[in-house]
Amino acid sequence: MKIIIISAVARNGVIGRSNGEMSWHDKEEFQHFKNTTLGFPVIMGRVTFESLGKPLKNRLNVVVSSRPYYSLPYEDVKIYRSLTEAVETVKKLNPGKIFIIGGGEIYRQAINFADEMIISIMKFDAEGDVYFPKIDPDVWRETSREKRERFDIITYAKN
Repeated sequence: MKIIIISAVARNGVIGRSNGEMSWHDKEEFQHFKNTTLGFPVIMGRVTFESLGKPLKNRLNVVVSSRPYYSLPYEDVKIYRSLTEAVETVKKLNPGKIFIIGGGEIYRQAINFADEMIISIMKFDAEGDVYFPKIDPDVWRETSREKRERFDIITYAKN
């Protein structure tokens, strides 16, 4: 089973804004995200889920929130109090892959134990105050790169 971080990152490291807003919209990158994660569990923080506004279709949606009484009006969305609890519970379903889809704090925690990262590096800088964590070349190595017009899709594996 692989735990995979997937993210779109602007050239200057921005992934969004602390209020949950995306700093850009790129239809081709969204399609890549959808095609990659479809059919697999996606784990995200509360702000990321709230920015989506509803569960992502055809995926088990898992939300991490440390708020003790946090709830959602969706029966098919699971809520856990920590990323570790969410990952360990979803692993028991043996889905083959689990995708970590953000935001910034969830990425900072997951980068320590993820097996792989699929990062769309956008070919522009963006406004925002949430950044993707630094990718340490002593820990991660690039295994593939697919060039697109507005972004490159880079896959990383642990060294």
